[in-house]
Amino acid sequence: MTTTATGRYWARVSALLPGRDDLADVRRDPRRDLLAGLTVAIVALPLALGFGVSSGLGAEAGLATAVVAGALAAVFGGSNFQVSGPTGAMTVVLVPIVAEYGPTGVLTVGLLAGIMLVALAVLRAGKYMRYVPAPVVEGFSLGIACVIGLQQIPGALGVDKPEGDRVLVVAWHAAEEFSGHPNWTAVALAVSVAAVMLAGARWRPTIPFSIVAVIAATLVTQLAGLDGAAPIGDLPSGLPAPSLGFLDLGALGSLLAPAVAVAALAALESLLSASVADGMTVGRKHDPDRELFGQGLANIAAPLFGGVPATGAIARTAVNVRTGASSRLAALTHAAVLAAIVFAAAPLVSKIPLAALAGVLLATAVRMVEVGSLRAMARATRSDALVLVLTAVATLALDLVYAVIIGLVVAGVLALRAVARQARLDQVPLDRGDHSAEEHALLAEHIVAYRIDGPLFFAAAHRFLLELTEVADVRVVILRMSRVSTMDATGALVLKDAVEKLRRRGIVVLASGIRPDQLQVLESVGALELLRRDGREYATTPEAIRGAREHLELAGVLPPGVSGGGKSPVRHGAKAAESRHREEPAR
Repeated sequence: MTTTATGRYWARVSALLPGRDDLADVRRDPRRDLLAGLTVAIVALPLALGFGVSSGLGAEAGLATAVVAGALAAVFGGSNFQVSGPTGAMTVVLVPIVAEYGPTGVLTVGLLAGIMLVALAVLRAGKYMRYVPAPVVEGFSLGIACVIGLQQIPGALGVDKPEGDRVLVVAWHAAEEFSGHPNWTAVALAVSVAAVMLAGARWRPTIPFSIVAVIAATLVTQLAGLDGAAPIGDLPSGLPAPSLGFLDLGALGSLLAPAVAVAALAALESLLSASVADGMTVGRKHDPDRELFGQGLANIAAPLFGGVPATGAIARTAVNVRTGASSRLAALTHAAVLAAIVFAAAPLVSKIPLAALAGVLLATAVRMVEVGSLRAMARATRSDALVLVLTAVATLALDLVYAVIIGLVVAGVLALRAVARQARLDQVPLDRGDHSAEEHALLAEHIVAYRIDGPLFFAAAHRFLLELTEVADVRVVILRMSRVSTMDATGALVLKDAVEKLRRRGIVVLASGIRPDQLQVLESVGALELLRRDGREYATTPEAIRGAREHLELAGVLPPGVSGGGKSPVRHGAKAAESRHREEPAR
């Protein structure tokens, strides 16, 4: 590697590290950041516990993730407001991984995903998030909300989670088991916690009703000695020592595909969450590559302490912004408060009923559904509504990564279809020039001019071929091509095919206004030579008309003199290109 290349590489990596501006932000208003961080920690505690349980690795894994990943992403991430930790979307992906590979497989997947995220950051891949269409994001969020809600059915009903990784099937089996042995205590706790959270959020949005409801549910079950309210169970009083003992090098090959899925989801959800935070603030924008870098380091470190893969959390990030956070110190404080809870209050946290956590996540799923945004997308266009519905259904029926891929593919196809419809082939009248009405009528009998508007590429090319080859019996067709916005090899091949078909009918095809950037693709497929007569390239439409008149006179179709006795100007190479720019209005 040369010195110059090494310097460029180091500059790219150093741009991903925290700088002086970050330190200046932290010093700006530490009191507000500390208060915001404390509030977010109170909101995050039941969510971290619930998502840890839902993932299959236990509440302690959720807490470890919130502490370790939350701290590292706060320091190295690209957003001043992002709060990271275990999320419902990631839990949805992890459940089948736990079922197939066990807890150690999840930890290995998290480590691999973290390495992939760091690589994406170094490759500056964060900017591509902007190409994800809004209907895909909204459908993705709706599908995740449905999956999270269905995942809580066993806990809310107070039954053991049935075997399987399809949430619809698991929820159905849980309902069947409940019907045989009802546990109304668990149902009452889950419904009460969810109701308090939803009603409280409408009444006083700034109060963390999730922790209030969970504390109340825990006190009721402990004081009343209610049966059927199973607690979380014992939690370690602290984080485990970092270890790589979970790594199974022999299974790395089979875990690469799940790791790609986890990395893709972590990138998507984290960058989406950071964008939401940008929209809630004024004049503050996140760095997408730094965000990927921070999430990568967080996911490399979290498995070392027994944590699950993490992402930016939209709900917790929104709380952070609303409570007045001004820098990344707030997110760092949130992680520190959770660490203090792990060390100081583990025995108390272990008594929280599982049904209460299920109620927290049920309320979270309901609040994830933005009815206004869904209604707006559904009313925008049929294409947007279709993409939204397909993405949501795919999220529910398949998995999140496939859902996003399906949404992107369908959105891309519909966008191509819309662009292709912009391509038009319109017949335009010949310019009269200095000819009399009688001469002009005579020319119009034998020459027809068409203007091609819009893109001529694979999605629109074959419709164009059908329209062009249906030209009535004339002697010369002039194609005005100055308004062709883009052309690919398929478009050029179809154009060549159309010209050859017209020539077999004895019709000469000339072209005017070919743009310089389209000459190469036309020449590469052999279409350019067919569009030239005697090696001439017509820069403007009037020149092409004069060339057509000369051809008709030589063929004896027009009497001598109609052309005015002049020769068609011929411009080649650079002169032709110069003429195209100078005579653009005449095409």
